[in-house]
Amino acid sequence: MFPFRVINQETTEDLLDMASVIEVVEQAYQMKSAQQATLFPMIFHEFEPGKADMDIKSGHLPQADVFGLKLVSWFGDNDQKGLPQLLGTVMVLDSRTGVPQGILSGEHITCMRTGAAGGIGAKYLARPESEHLLMIGTGHQAPFQIMATLMAMPNIKRVSISNPRSQAKAEKFAAEIKDKLLAKFVSKYKGDEYERYAQKCEVEFVAVDDLEAATGQADVIITATPAREPLIRREWVRPGTHITCIGADMEGKQEIDERLFAVGRVFTDDIGQAVRVGETEIPLKKGLITEADIAAEIGSVISGHAAGRQSAGEITIFDSTGIAIQDLLTAQHILRMAESRGAGAIVDL
Repeated sequence: MFPFRVINQETTEDLLDMASVIEVVEQAYQMKSAQQATLFPMIFHEFEPGKADMDIKSGHLPQADVFGLKLVSWFGDNDQKGLPQLLGTVMVLDSRTGVPQGILSGEHITCMRTGAAGGIGAKYLARPESEHLLMIGTGHQAPFQIMATLMAMPNIKRVSISNPRSQAKAEKFAAEIKDKLLAKFVSKYKGDEYERYAQKCEVEFVAVDDLEAATGQADVIITATPAREPLIRREWVRPGTHITCIGADMEGKQEIDERLFAVGRVFTDDIGQAVRVGETEIPLKKGLITEADIAAEIGSVISGHAAGRQSAGEITIFDSTGIAIQDLLTAQHILRMAESRGAGAIVDL
């Protein structure tokens, strides 16, 4: 009675490429800025603090005629069981009828749209001439952040890799990342596009063991860790640096010194969510900033309704908490591609 498409992980990985996801996520941000999207309250539950949790993010995109949700769980010990740490499901429904359009594996969608968000933050808030990216964290999300930033920032020449808990992991990651980027992302493209994106990976990848020194040299910093106390101190960050915070997505998480918010220009994907569960939560609770001090949501910067970086010496911060409309618009993009290619399985309820 209600046929819809089911897309598994393998098909999702086959259909998605990073350049397209960057475009889709930019569109989602702009829809939110234009009040063409609604986010519903997030549901979060910790099964075991710091080891296992889940969240449900949902929303409505009336211009795209869809609403839906994404349920994601993270079980930190799953790699010891031969299972992925991050598991997710996205459900897309027609907002005119309520009829389901598709159910999709959500892990790769989450990784791709989160990586795209990091690249977009750098594209609109970092100095255009930036050459040095510092990636803090070597987990599953790190390659997505690096690839999106290399695509968005054409002048990057050096990528420093830091794992505050394990130098050995940082060194292993740095030694392998170029081949992983080529295999996982660049291989999606053919001909001139392949050459263009392969060239973006011809940068220096190096593991660093002195985070203070690496911070002081970086133009763009991306943090993607589960940290609950600052990894970067205010005194280490030089003027003109851009920082994108990815890891803080629940209450109590923190990756950078809260004092940076008092001296930097702050942007979010969603202000309400950022002040509750994002990197912005701690400086707000400590009274270092107020909600009114947040410069803008990134969608307003993309659409030109708000100013981004205002000077070469300004420190900019993008608090990217992840919002449902990124997932829904990316999922709709996949469903359209799947329909045109006859991919996925049709299920009738």
